[in-house]
Amino acid sequence: MIHFAYSLGGRGAGRALSDSAEIAAELEAPTPAWVHLQADDPESDRWIDENLDYLPEPVRDALTLAETRPRLAIHGDGVLMMLKGVNPAPGAEPEDMISVRIWADPGRVVTLSRRPLAAIEDLRAAVAVEGGPDDAGALLCLLIERLSARIAVSVTEMDDHGDACEEEVLQGNAEALTSEVGDLRAATVDVRRVLIPQRDAVAALKRAALPMIAEEDRLRLDEAEDVLRRLVEEIEALRDRLVVLTDEIASQRSDRLNRNLYILSVVSVIFLPLGFLTGLMGINVAGMPGATWPPAFWTFCAMLAVIVVLQVWVLWWMRILRFPSRGLRSRLFRQKGENAGRGIQSEPVARRQ
Repeated sequence: MIHFAYSLGGRGAGRALSDSAEIAAELEAPTPAWVHLQADDPESDRWIDENLDYLPEPVRDALTLAETRPRLAIHGDGVLMMLKGVNPAPGAEPEDMISVRIWADPGRVVTLSRRPLAAIEDLRAAVAVEGGPDDAGALLCLLIERLSARIAVSVTEMDDHGDACEEEVLQGNAEALTSEVGDLRAATVDVRRVLIPQRDAVAALKRAALPMIAEEDRLRLDEAEDVLRRLVEEIEALRDRLVVLTDEIASQRSDRLNRNLYILSVVSVIFLPLGFLTGLMGINVAGMPGATWPPAFWTFCAMLAVIVVLQVWVLWWMRILRFPSRGLRSRLFRQKGENAGRGIQSEPVARRQ
């Protein structure tokens, strides 16, 4: 139910709280405290109703919702935030984000999540070792910064993956990347769906007139908002590049099919008159020329070879045997140029910072 709890302010800053009654008393006291609970545990819902009954009922209900999306709601001097962070589990997909439910006011910070979050564990370690921030607003800003930093790393990895797919497609290995590019496109859609409301929630918190948000905290929130804004631009640029890659994969597949049909058509055109002549010369009727002349077979074969050479020359002269050049690289560069014109940088976010 309760994963951990710490006192934040006063002489006991950074002191771990273990007893349930002591945690409830610290949360109700004027000095700030932080508690983190398991969101999908029924005992957490019961504990919140019994020990945090002074919170608005909509806030208590929202803290244990099964499904959430990034948002912000202000209640008096407190704020209810729903944010999402990167899943730290090995092999987790970038879009498989973990929701963290937050209530923060001048005297307390209550967080809940269904699965472990690396950002929360990092913040817990900082509070345990260094005492952490001495007010709820600073703790909330630190949590937002850590969530944004880990999302930036994930988006950078997605961007690098997109670069690798581009190189493979440019080298003509598009067939094996069909499902991979499709999965990456789906991931960009899911991540963008999270980043945009999360960016808006952080921006709304920065503008909110809350007593627990100091001027220094607003500067940190401004930086966090800027990171999220650039992440949205990065993921949108990656999505546009993947659209070009998807079109190129379909184009390469169509070109390969057309090339095979073209080769089959050329072979058919060359062998059609040969088949007609061999069929005509193979009829068993009287009066067939050369039937009694020994060199007739080789003469006929030589004539067929001359016909083939003439056909190939005519097809080459008519430009039927020539393939037009293709320009994927120029299209990709043009796409990146359009992104740059919109103010979107192509370098991954982590490398720009």
